[in-house]
Amino acid sequence: MAIGLIIIGDEILSGKRTDKHFPKVVELLAARGLQLAWAEYLGDERERITATLRRTFASGDIVFSCGGIGATPDDHTRQCAAAALGVPLELHPQAREKIAERIADVAREAGKEPDYTSPDMVHRFRMGEFPRGADIIPNPYNKIPGFAVRHGEGAHYFVPGFPVMAWPMIEWVLDMHYPHLFRKVPRLEKAVLVFEQAESALTPLMESVELEFPLVKVFSLPSVGDATIRRHIELGVKGEPEQVTAAFARMLATLDGIGAEYRHV
Repeated sequence: MAIGLIIIGDEILSGKRTDKHFPKVVELLAARGLQLAWAEYLGDERERITATLRRTFASGDIVFSCGGIGATPDDHTRQCAAAALGVPLELHPQAREKIAERIADVAREAGKEPDYTSPDMVHRFRMGEFPRGADIIPNPYNKIPGFAVRHGEGAHYFVPGFPVMAWPMIEWVLDMHYPHLFRKVPRLEKAVLVFEQAESALTPLMESVELEFPLVKVFSLPSVGDATIRRHIELGVKGEPEQVTAAFARMLATLDGIGAEYRHV
């Protein structure tokens, strides 16, 4: 089952804010023996968000979506998810309860009684309007929940764009719903830095290793070097541990045979 990530917000695409979700989600998944299969960045454009979600809902993947679930004019994710599913938005009863708790907390901190009927409070409850049939994702930071939509074998999990909220919510989803996937597929990675070699000269080696070891992927990351290190290629293998060990030994033997200079990473 593939895991995907969608990051939504004009501020990311314009460069006003630097995305922090991608590296953090990679880190959260890696700690559990999981990895991303794909990631996409989207601006605050309803048609594009809706089309993307319609496609990813049909994928059967586990998808995390960060951003755009508020109730301001530039937040479209809730509406787009409902449109992609062909269902209406509805105020989720548990979401309403959590939002009411947050309103009461803020009022108490200010020494006031909460007024749930004021226009501002009514607007706040809109943050709990999710596609019909959605479940809530608890938010330990301020109680305003995200929402989850299940579809076949897969599911989408929608969280805020704020890292302080999004990351604990994603961890909660992983630990609550997917511990059976943790470290299910043993993986190993081994690599060396190969100096002053052309990538094209190493391509036959890479192709032959993948052909001989079908449970292994070969990777090469060329670098022009800098003041601290010469031009090199990080050459390695990753995948099923037993085959990685054998493939790596085969790779080193070939590098030795052509007199290549390399250093273990």
